[in-house]
Amino acid sequence: MKTTTALAWGVLCLSLAGVARAADVTMGIRTDPNSIDPHYHVYTPNSAVARHIFDALTRTNAKGQIVPGLATSWKPEGDGAWIFTLRQGVTFHDGTPFTAADVAFTLERAPHVPNSPSSYSQYTKAITGTEVIDDHTIRILTRAPSPTLPIDLAQVAVISKHAAEGKSTTDFNSGAAAIGTGPYRFVEWVPGNRVVFARNPTYWGGPEPWDRVTRRPIPNDGARVAAMLSGDVDMIEGVPGVDRARLSNTPNVVLYECDSFRIIYIHMDSARDVSPGISDVNGQKMERNPLRDTRVRQAISLAINRQALVERLLSGQAHAAGQYTPPGLPGSSPNLPPPAYDPAAAQKLLKEAGWGEGFSVVLAGSNDRFPSDAQVTQAVGQMLARVGIKTEVQTMPATMLFTRGSKLEFSMMLSGWVGTGDPSSPLTALMATYNPKTGMGPSNRGRWSNPAFDETLGKALHTFDDTERYALYAKAAEIAVHDAGVIPVYFTINTWATKKGLVYDARLDELSLAMGLKPKAAAN
Repeated sequence: MKTTTALAWGVLCLSLAGVARAADVTMGIRTDPNSIDPHYHVYTPNSAVARHIFDALTRTNAKGQIVPGLATSWKPEGDGAWIFTLRQGVTFHDGTPFTAADVAFTLERAPHVPNSPSSYSQYTKAITGTEVIDDHTIRILTRAPSPTLPIDLAQVAVISKHAAEGKSTTDFNSGAAAIGTGPYRFVEWVPGNRVVFARNPTYWGGPEPWDRVTRRPIPNDGARVAAMLSGDVDMIEGVPGVDRARLSNTPNVVLYECDSFRIIYIHMDSARDVSPGISDVNGQKMERNPLRDTRVRQAISLAINRQALVERLLSGQAHAAGQYTPPGLPGSSPNLPPPAYDPAAAQKLLKEAGWGEGFSVVLAGSNDRFPSDAQVTQAVGQMLARVGIKTEVQTMPATMLFTRGSKLEFSMMLSGWVGTGDPSSPLTALMATYNPKTGMGPSNRGRWSNPAFDETLGKALHTFDDTERYALYAKAAEIAVHDAGVIPVYFTINTWATKKGLVYDARLDELSLAMGLKPKAAAN
């Protein structure tokens, strides 16, 4: 086993074994995107596709650090603005020059894309307007001090005003508006079959080694591993824990892995008296929603055997979680270890809350998004049943889960969030009180709301002092965990497999990018 790169908070990025240079590369991907529009849905499969076609003002490297993108520098201007200096000599794929007008157009469009299951408003929420100073300088106005703006803008792909003005998500999906400045040009998207890119020979960062990149969605874990072993693909993401040892001992395969920012969590409907998936133990609908009671939500957390999930279902490819930011990273709390599995305490809380006889709930989850996601959802359902919560598990493709979840069709939902790696990301998206006007809580599908949490997070988002801001994030997380607004379950570990002769720069944000995949000689 050869160590390649040490990462931030525990597991190393590893090369776990020993292609000749090819012009084309094929990647076996777990989940197909649901759009080519980079502003349609804050969704990792979409973000991975967008990173090939588009650039952002800033960007994150494999370790989650912010580095220059289309902006070469940035600085705050007082308490209500940032000045971004833009990279010169950049052109879009159609040959038109990139200017500050494209940035202004992007920031106006991104939070307002119709029918978004999770809006990009969470990354533009602080922005009140823009002022184009010249072609390569833009002032971004904010409603208050906004220290995380450069981090947030790494998530917002800059699009061409010339190509996209007046165009819809459908136009991006067809390729008509999918004109970026990125390292690859869009060729085609055949939903459920492939996304294809061609190298951008005039890319400002230098040309990539691959002439053509094909991303093939292979949602079934076994089929994805089989494609890797047969040589049908050059790389796969989401190596299942049960296949890790076999692949690591295969001579022509190399594994790369690292810890992830992704938190697997459970949303609960804590807002409505009548919830669609709640009934009594006999299946009769009720006018009272037990999930509105903090004690019931705390009981659900105590009923989950996180360590069993990690060790038995995930073969050690995860870390049990007690909060939303990986422990040891800035903004995490030292006071939030993973809760011990305690079914007796869970039953006691249920009895205190008046639900000693139990109730029934539908728990929804994906079956094609995370390692063993359907099995994990089933296992959690069985754990809840042991404490008296009769659980019907419904799993479905992730795109359906998120669409239905955003319509509030579920009472409980197991899902995951990776975001920016900054603590503000899950706190803002998943737990802040839902408010489309302010861009807060866009993925808060349980509609949990806590004034003390909102106040603490709000202070953090406007605090430039790093130490003070991170302390406020930790305090906000403690409020959310103690109130069981969203239940953290585990942090994932990301594992990729490549053909021997290729090197992958494993990423904490779990994105599978052709830009990180190089022939070994080129990577050295």
